Amino acid sequence: MGADVSAPDSGGHKKGPGVKKQARKDTRVDMTPMVDLGFLLITFFVFTTTMSTPKAFNLKVPDDSAKDEEKNEAKASGAFTILLSKENHVYYYEGQLAPDGSNFKSSNTKDIRTELLKKKENTPAKDLVVIIKPNELSSYKNVVDMLDEMQIAEIKKYAIVDIDPGENKLIEITEGAGASPTQK
Repeated sequence: MGADVSAPDSGGHKKGPGVKKQARKDTRVDMTPMVDLGFLLITFFVFTTTMSTPKAFNLKVPDDSAKDEEKNEAKASGAFTILLSKENHVYYYEGQLAPDGSNFKSSNTKDIRTELLKKKENTPAKDLVVIIKPNELSSYKNVVDMLDEMQIAEIKKYAIVDIDPGENKLIEITEGAGASPTQK
């Protein structure tokens, strides 16, 4: 069963003396080979085209088999904690969180790089550790943005950790009040 194209019968000739009427044959063109060729070309181009490769960077994950005494402990003076929340809100503090929240500061994803570079400049490289703590309202994009900031600022040691309930409560209070305790 092939696709056919029929030529229309043209009735443009007139009868006259000495003109014989010829029997007309329908011209039939079988389109099956053309369709086969089309599908072969499509298949060829689909299989030979290289798809775009995803862009990613390597993450170095710590070894879970290490003993507790071999695990790295961060010095409080070298710790820089970043808390991520909804709508690109970023909160941070250096060292340990003060009980009264006096070192808890607010920022955004654009300005956090400045704070990271200040901390990097004032802290020995072996002591600097950045701790990223997203809460349940932060987006995946916020986490990826922070990982990008670690690459841009050339921070060698950083970790993504679950947020503590106390820190989460402080974020809720801050966002509920409309401003952070120490607005930067």
